[in-house]
Amino acid sequence: MNQETSVQDLAKAIFTVNRHAKTAPEPQHLYTIKREAIQKLLQEKRAKRIGLHFSDNPKFSNQHSTLLVEVGNYFFHIPPTKEDFKDLKHLGKLDHKYRNPQTKMSLSVAKKVIYEYIDWKEEERKSSTRKTRYSSYFTPSSLGKMEWPPTNRAIRR
Repeated sequence: MNQETSVQDLAKAIFTVNRHAKTAPEPQHLYTIKREAIQKLLQEKRAKRIGLHFSDNPKFSNQHSTLLVEVGNYFFHIPPTKEDFKDLKHLGKLDHKYRNPQTKMSLSVAKKVIYEYIDWKEEERKSSTRKTRYSSYFTPSSLGKMEWPPTNRAIRR
């Protein structure tokens, strides 16, 4: 089924996943499947390495570069390899005038397209293993847990 998926459909799916990852509270999984799909497209020569860009978001105040990749008529950035620094031209700062084409695809459809393409088997998530997350300022209240009026006879003396 992998080869049947068109480059344009994959590009739209990657675009959708990337757009959602930028605002997700925990985007690691979305960025992982984006990178996996682009790496596979590069291996199959269905995507093209263009060059390196300086990142707009320096890590720990250190400037770093990202690899610009063309997939169909979309462009994406992924982390570069050491070979990319040796083989590719550095393009300097990111050009903000360029925008990828707008795409209407739901995140669930986009993830399904990418999962099928990269043959990803998502781990089964069990609802019983989910932990309730609380704010770091959360203090459980003991209200409603105390017996009132007290029934212990030692207290009544």
